Amino acid sequence: MAEINSWAIFVAALVPLIMGFIWYHPKLFGKAWMEEVGLTEEKMKGSMAGVFVFSVILSGLMALFIEFVTIHQFGALGMVGGDEMNANPSYHAFMKDYGMAYRSFGHGALHAFMAGFLFVFPMIAINAMFERKSWKYTMINTGYWVITITIMGGIICGWYAVDGFHWVTQK
Repeated sequence: MAEINSWAIFVAALVPLIMGFIWYHPKLFGKAWMEEVGLTEEKMKGSMAGVFVFSVILSGLMALFIEFVTIHQFGALGMVGGDEMNANPSYHAFMKDYGMAYRSFGHGALHAFMAGFLFVFPMIAINAMFERKSWKYTMINTGYWVITITIMGGIICGWYAVDGFHWVTQK
């Protein structure tokens, strides 16, 4: 029941790149962000291919972690040491009753939002304070990441693939 969904991980790993194009566009927060970090159009010139590829790879690592944060069935599997075959009958009974519980876009988005607000925001804020960055900088970057991982969590938790692409809609 708790299997890593490679397609959901892959699609979720593209979300930060897509959101970055939107969030950091000059017509939204791009100009303000560049001003806050001291970048100019001239400094931004050059090939970004490597940055984009590596960003997707790192985003895949984030998506893999978010899967464990948003899908409770991984926690149940962890309670039996990750070995479903040697688990007690009570584990199998539990998974029969609750195996697909709380597998929805909304539930995943909620847990990812909480991770963003309670983990990512403080992490960015602490770094920004030591780097002597403004609260404007903190809020631009925090807003981006909280919204981005909220969407990633929704995709990952709501997309259950057994034999293809299926969205879970129950419970």
